[in-house]
Amino acid sequence: MNNYSFCVPTDIRFGKGQVACLATEIARFGKKVLMVYGGGSIKKTGLYDQIREVLGEYEVYELSGIEPNPKLSSVRAGAAICKEKGIEAILAVGGGSTIDASKHIACAAFYDGDPWDLVLDRSKAVKALPIFTVLTICATGSEMNPGAVISNEETKEKLEINSPILYPTLSVCDPTYMYTLPRRQTAAGTADIVSHILEQYFQPCDDAYITDRLSEAALKTCFKYGPIALECPENYEARANLMWTSSIALNHLLTFGKGGAWSVHPIEHVLSAYYDITHGEGLAILTPRWMRYVLNDETVHRFAMYARNVWDVDAADDREAALAGIEKTEKWFEEMGLPKTLGEVGIDDSCLDEMAKEAVRTSGISSRAYVKLTQSDVRKIYEMCL
Repeated sequence: MNNYSFCVPTDIRFGKGQVACLATEIARFGKKVLMVYGGGSIKKTGLYDQIREVLGEYEVYELSGIEPNPKLSSVRAGAAICKEKGIEAILAVGGGSTIDASKHIACAAFYDGDPWDLVLDRSKAVKALPIFTVLTICATGSEMNPGAVISNEETKEKLEINSPILYPTLSVCDPTYMYTLPRRQTAAGTADIVSHILEQYFQPCDDAYITDRLSEAALKTCFKYGPIALECPENYEARANLMWTSSIALNHLLTFGKGGAWSVHPIEHVLSAYYDITHGEGLAILTPRWMRYVLNDETVHRFAMYARNVWDVDAADDREAALAGIEKTEKWFEEMGLPKTLGEVGIDDSCLDEMAKEAVRTSGISSRAYVKLTQSDVRKIYEMCL
């Protein structure tokens, strides 16, 4: 196993009714709060009114309309509010996009230049407002990690800002808030969780036994409870297991002792930067194709291990087992109602070279990934998805 540092300072409040804790917890930092959220869903479900009641004694300002792929323009707007109103804490209510935007706003509030500078040079992010979250969609794990992915609509770049100062102070994780999620969001969110785990499972280090076993358990949880959550939206057991799996999938627990650049995410980030597609849907399209493309004599053992330990494939031959595991993964994405081709989400072959070049430029996929990929390789994977 590789050397590793592991510290997750976020206070998780998991379960029904935990939102009430915000009344006293945020007060430790002040009473001026910027409440950040996306569309109108939290108003339709009553969560908005519930939170405003909890924060009855606070001076609350709002930033709504955060996009599914959060935009730099939203970060700029939020940072301006923080500076003008003297905001003392940020409350993100929503999923990963809202939380990601809030993280970027939290450090941009202390930066005099353009917030995009903090993405291009992370050393400039030196201070951040305390971040509180109320999770309504489980997918990104942003409620328990220090990363945030932001899209610059001007340059068509989708990049990550990451710093220990961006760990949320406290996250409320109430599975009942996911009861009203549309099927599409449940499916795409679960696909994102699966991809996070796979990105850490398929990495250069091959001897982190305990980490791999934890990853396999997390994958089996997604594959078991994703379909249940689709068919029975108010199944608390399914929602709770998916919500906690989402958090541990990206709080660094599953990369302990491993390490290496991710593969599918940087390829997808370019897709959603150029075409603004749903991130989880892009991952569902790409993942099985990436698996097939990188399956070779050197990787077949790990793919076979994945198939046997996660999907209970009993084939004795490694390649046969590996292919069966990939097929089961692809079938699961389809059964979740996720798209299988880029054409289904409105993407043709007009920008493949440009996007492949960008995926390599903005990531470590060509030098530190499980299987190193060139621009030509990435283009071929895109072509497999058409």
